[in-house]
Amino acid sequence: QVQLVESGGGLVQAGGSLRLSCGASGSISSITDMGWYRQAPGKQRELVAGISSNGNSNYGDSVKGRFVISRDNAKNTVYLQMNSLEPEDTAVYYCYALRLGRLYWGQGTHVTISS
Repeated sequence: QVQLVESGGGLVQAGGSLRLSCGASGSISSITDMGWYRQAPGKQRELVAGISSNGNSNYGDSVKGRFVISRDNAKNTVYLQMNSLEPEDTAVYYCYALRLGRLYWGQGTHVTISS
């Protein structure tokens, strides 16, 4: 089992920044991809960003150029630096980790952007 704990969510004004963190514990060996999805009220969960164990990253179209994902393998932690935040970024952000073909999820952290 892999446990994921997110932190860093909150309320910020449009144009501001937030940094999310997600730490993995438990059976962390063989974790490959980690990253973030988000789900806004009334919408489907969508990919925000993902990063492989060797540092290759990918982003959802709506956040390209504004968000940066990074990873510290020694700390088993993935980060999401969110800049130029917009009200449309308001959502619950979920961390994920892929291990041996199974996806694990965090409990989610709320991000609210005020206009």
